[in-house]
Amino acid sequence: MQLSWAPRARPLLSYLATLAWAFAAFMAGQVTALAVLVWWSGGNLRAVYANPYDGAVVTVSVFVLNPVIIAVLMFSVWLKGASQIEYLGLVWPKTRLVTVGIGGIVLIIAATDALLFVSGHAIVSSFQVVSYTTAAAEGWLPLMLIATILVAPAGEEIMYRGFLFRGFVRSERSAWPAIVVISLLWAGPHLQYDLTGIAEIFVAGLFLGWVRWRSGSTLLTLLLHGLFNLEGTIETVVQVKHVF
Repeated sequence: MQLSWAPRARPLLSYLATLAWAFAAFMAGQVTALAVLVWWSGGNLRAVYANPYDGAVVTVSVFVLNPVIIAVLMFSVWLKGASQIEYLGLVWPKTRLVTVGIGGIVLIIAATDALLFVSGHAIVSSFQVVSYTTAAAEGWLPLMLIATILVAPAGEEIMYRGFLFRGFVRSERSAWPAIVVISLLWAGPHLQYDLTGIAEIFVAGLFLGWVRWRSGSTLLTLLLHGLFNLEGTIETVVQVKHVF
């Protein structure tokens, strides 16, 4: 099966350049988010680090970090004279693939939740509970929901299933090794979760990578990522409302 984006949108950046730009985008976002948080807290860096799971802190971080990442990656593609829409896969797929994608992400959520329940692990992490309850208490809940369901998926999908995918997947043979590596790179920074949570994110990343490969659409993986986060948010609401 021919790759959906070949041959017009061949990767223009080398493996090393792709990784370097992704790292630069991530660091630029992190530094900018930290600077904004320090300014927002009145210059109190210690206060920022003292409550990293606070709903307001998480929301501000997401709203600053992801637009910076997107801007840097868009700039890198522009420098190469390529179409940003084409290079990053910002196109809508066929309806059949949307149905397959939604069905697949529902199955992954059901299977991982069942495994967590049977193994005695918490389905909702402490990070989710703390960020939700503090955001609700501080009046940040609507913005945090937007950050969780829309903003974070947009930044992460453009980074991982858009930019890194285009730079790493250069043939049918390289697709699965690249998808595995990209899924590891995506899951690894999610240190707010325990190893079980990171493993769940890795598995979801494998599926999202496969969807990106077969559909050629980062918009579809963004939609599925948003649904994945929405389901996690609903589980958090259920736990908070009925347990605490």
